Amino acid sequence: MPTKDRKLTVARAMAEAMSQEMRLDERVFVMGEDVGPLGGVFGNTRGLFEEFGAERVRDTPISETAFMGAAVGAAADGMRPIVELMFVDFFGVCFDAIYNLMAKNTYFSGGNVNVPAVIMTSTGGGYSDGGQHSQCLYGTFAHLPGMKVVVPSNAFDAKGMMTAAIRDDSPVIYMFHKGLQGMGWLGTEAGATVNVPEEEYTVNIGKAATVSEGEDVTIVSLGMGVHHSLRAAALLYEQGVSADVIDLRTLVPLDRDHIFNSVKKTGRLVVVDEDYQSYGVSGEIIASVVERDISILRAPPQRVAYPDIPIPFAHHMEQWALPNAEKIVRACLRATSN
Repeated sequence: MPTKDRKLTVARAMAEAMSQEMRLDERVFVMGEDVGPLGGVFGNTRGLFEEFGAERVRDTPISETAFMGAAVGAAADGMRPIVELMFVDFFGVCFDAIYNLMAKNTYFSGGNVNVPAVIMTSTGGGYSDGGQHSQCLYGTFAHLPGMKVVVPSNAFDAKGMMTAAIRDDSPVIYMFHKGLQGMGWLGTEAGATVNVPEEEYTVNIGKAATVSEGEDVTIVSLGMGVHHSLRAAALLYEQGVSADVIDLRTLVPLDRDHIFNSVKKTGRLVVVDEDYQSYGVSGEIIASVVERDISILRAPPQRVAYPDIPIPFAHHMEQWALPNAEKIVRACLRATSN
């Protein structure tokens, strides 16, 4: 079937990338809670158990510390594990294994021991799952050296970045937003389901993409925020404002040049982030522009991010706190009024 007629959800794209790499390299295996016969709570390992069996698609006990530690040991011993941390909010249970072992062991060994592991983990709210299951925590992982961090916003990138992550010799944190997966019970962003080539390919880790071009303001975002930003750009266009929309795709390494060059063109910057506002991605992006050349800015940078509060369970309260297109439009209009 021609690629142009082959649309996949993010979940299916992730599973396809994993299956192709597992066929190519017998060192690749998957482990985590409910990744086997169930196919993953978010559908991203569907079909793998049937093809590769329990030896290479391993359901684990509910002990994140145990299976994350096992992944570190397997990777250091030459395997290439893909391990699912079902919700990123659970990182606190196993953070010692992630950061003091997985992220640091290559450095501690003087480069003699690589840890080629992929941690795939769900992020994001919007469907009333409470503060223990709805965070993004992009900044938490991006802040800590030793790990690459990727955040796809669509199925094409999801497949290519998963393939790149599996082949990378560094630990990679692969953060997928639940609202982009294509799971009906979560609600799905239609724009995330796009054409995906059947053959294997990679999307370079560390390269941002301009997904809509404009001259008046730069909007920088990632994950679900990219889709909010595109809707905002359409609304702004009706008001005579054209927006450059940048999909970061990768937090570590961060494509600072791509961001800077866009802001140099527009003179205005709005950053959209579903993670908490303080001490996070939005501040880092703004700082990276200001530190390089503050004179390119024609207006103060704006942030549209999650307020510094625990994520509410109540639907109307959660929706009040989340970024959306209307908030982005208001921020862009503030920026362009100068």
